[in-house]
Amino acid sequence: MTEQEMRGEILALVRAYAEKYHAPKEGFAPGDRLPYAARVYDHEEMENLVESALEFWLTAGHYTEEFERGLAAFLGVKHCSLVNSGSSANLLAFMALTSPLLGERAVRRGDEVITVAAGFPTTVAPIILYGAVPVFVDVTLPTYNVDVSLLEGARSERTKAVMIAHTLGNPFDLAAVKAFCDAHNLWLVEDNCDALGSQYTLHGTEHYTGTIGDIGTSSFYPPHHMTMGEGGAVYTNNALLHRIVRSLRDWGRDCICASGQDNFCGHRFDRQDGELPLGYDHKYVYSHFGYNLKATDLQAAVGVAQLRKLPSFVERRRHNFARLRAALADMEEFFILPEATEHAHSSWFGFLLTCRKGIDRTKIVRYIEEHGIQTRMLFAGNLTKHPCFDEMRRSGEGYRIAGTLDVTDRIMNDTFWLGVYPGLTDEKIDYMAQTVKDAVRG
Repeated sequence: MTEQEMRGEILALVRAYAEKYHAPKEGFAPGDRLPYAARVYDHEEMENLVESALEFWLTAGHYTEEFERGLAAFLGVKHCSLVNSGSSANLLAFMALTSPLLGERAVRRGDEVITVAAGFPTTVAPIILYGAVPVFVDVTLPTYNVDVSLLEGARSERTKAVMIAHTLGNPFDLAAVKAFCDAHNLWLVEDNCDALGSQYTLHGTEHYTGTIGDIGTSSFYPPHHMTMGEGGAVYTNNALLHRIVRSLRDWGRDCICASGQDNFCGHRFDRQDGELPLGYDHKYVYSHFGYNLKATDLQAAVGVAQLRKLPSFVERRRHNFARLRAALADMEEFFILPEATEHAHSSWFGFLLTCRKGIDRTKIVRYIEEHGIQTRMLFAGNLTKHPCFDEMRRSGEGYRIAGTLDVTDRIMNDTFWLGVYPGLTDEKIDYMAQTVKDAVRG
């Protein structure tokens, strides 16, 4: 048997194994556990994963290149870099803005970045860890996104950037935020980790979120719109930012050779860099203080198969959201129901519910969970209230709040969400809706 024949036999067995032992469970009975998110996959992901393992190219390789090309083509951007997590993607996106290669536009320690506190901490963590100052503004209901009327009041002479997430797949007002950034020459980072596949119409043209700002980020952790277990991506149309992201991702090196490649530029031993000796090996010249944040080809192999399914995942999320909203349309008396931002076509990550006055969130959530349905808060609720801010709150330094965070606090106290991931059938969505109604009326 040749290597190719043996490989074919192994992959055929993998396919049979996946179809027998990893097929989705059929049928549903009330009380069965309904997670807020889960992996949706079939034999294709498992075959790719095993094929990559058989190649035993353990770092980034041809699957990584295929994935980066595929995601860039899907989004309509020029450059995409695969990384090991969405958190790393946010880290790289922000750190790229601190590069000396950006001259006067570079973010420096003490500069300010406008963001929100109603979200996930890794949108904000890179700002704080670098020594820049996050400036928090409030959000609005029922879109759960940044209140764009507060942007001008939040700006100061130190403001250099805006870094905000699209909340649970619902794009923020990109027209207003982009206009604000353009007017003041600010960088815009779109944390697109919860919104892959969402679209926004700007000046009559529909764009995918993550592509309107200077840099976009994605996460491929299992609950997200697609998965490779761990993984993330940074994408941009700006060639210089792409170069910086690649350097920071790959130890901070100046060299652009792929893994296993030598002398792509043709000047490996004849350059003058910094105060190094003339001709010092360019593979070991460092233009940034970077990291190793690459993903493996095994992860990318799963991502390549998932990427083919992404359009159907997005459509199913939209379907599930619409069905759940229609089923709960008569519950406006008890909950603020979510609404898409104007000009947005959302790829929903979850279905947000904010309890109205007199409705006890804890009681509602406990009832829903007891009936097998997993719930989640809107992540941090108000990030500035968490223990990680204790020292900064005591000192009054390290961050700034522009105005109040009254709506953010309302979300912290009264909001929760349900899943709409593609593995949920109409029967499951209907059960979820009925359980929410029973929680209120029972």
